[in-house]
Amino acid sequence: MKHDKNFDPQYGTGVEIIPGIRRLTAENPGPFTFHGTNTYLLGHQNLIVVDPGPDFPAHTDAILKATSGSKIEAILVTHTHVDHSPGARLLQQVTGAPIVGCGPHIAARPLMEGEVNPLDASGDKDHQPNHLLKNGDTFEAAGLSLTAIATPGHTANHLSFALSGESHLLSGDHVMAWSTSIVAAPDGNMRDYMASLETLLARPEQIYLPGHGGPVLNAPDYVLDLKKHRQSRESDILQELASGTKTIPQIVEKLYADVDPALHTAAGLSVFAHLEDLTSCGTVTSDPSLSLTARFSVAG
Repeated sequence: MKHDKNFDPQYGTGVEIIPGIRRLTAENPGPFTFHGTNTYLLGHQNLIVVDPGPDFPAHTDAILKATSGSKIEAILVTHTHVDHSPGARLLQQVTGAPIVGCGPHIAARPLMEGEVNPLDASGDKDHQPNHLLKNGDTFEAAGLSLTAIATPGHTANHLSFALSGESHLLSGDHVMAWSTSIVAAPDGNMRDYMASLETLLARPEQIYLPGHGGPVLNAPDYVLDLKKHRQSRESDILQELASGTKTIPQIVEKLYADVDPALHTAAGLSVFAHLEDLTSCGTVTSDPSLSLTARFSVAG
């Protein structure tokens, strides 16, 4: 489920996707961010800035340079990971524009006794929107109309945004062309993620503009492939467990043998999200408890 390897971030440059939509990529490359976080500039004379990125003054300066001569009417945020939302506050300090979109950072479920959130540092706990959007809400600014679509899974508060009258959807980190999205409990939830894929499959947009990498083309077909990929991964996990009780590292070593070992930690979090879902419906049991260090087996 990976392609988009020829993506060119063109740091510091606003890359026109279509008239009225430009992409400006933050220079924060990494194993979870690909070449960096995409900020989108929507509009012509007046603008909406989507996902201003991390707490990088240099990226905020690049946004201000790219929008010089225009009025930023709103700062729209898809979700509260530190590579997406902290830049909203930096940009607001300069422009005074309201922060709109997802709510404060929340976990998909409370921590269990003794559990530690492995991605706690990735959550932006300081995010507070001026205007909270919920599923189905329409937001108008800069001569544009966008509809908020709740797409929890990667985070509990994740929103995507459909552009009215267009075939484009801002998919944040829920759907990306370069990689499958990380779903890591307790911030993320695999069942929510799969349900959100179904939500998008029911929509008409053909092109997604993701939080990392290039556009997702033929989006409905791609989302269907994502769904099948996750279902196949679940089947692979069950097949591994059918041969005996396993730990998450043992499952990752087998199922992700062709993946860069640097990404095995992230793979383990996704496996855990699958196992958490399978345990909640009684298909899998864990011993001694549902945790990253538990041993898992097929129920019965």
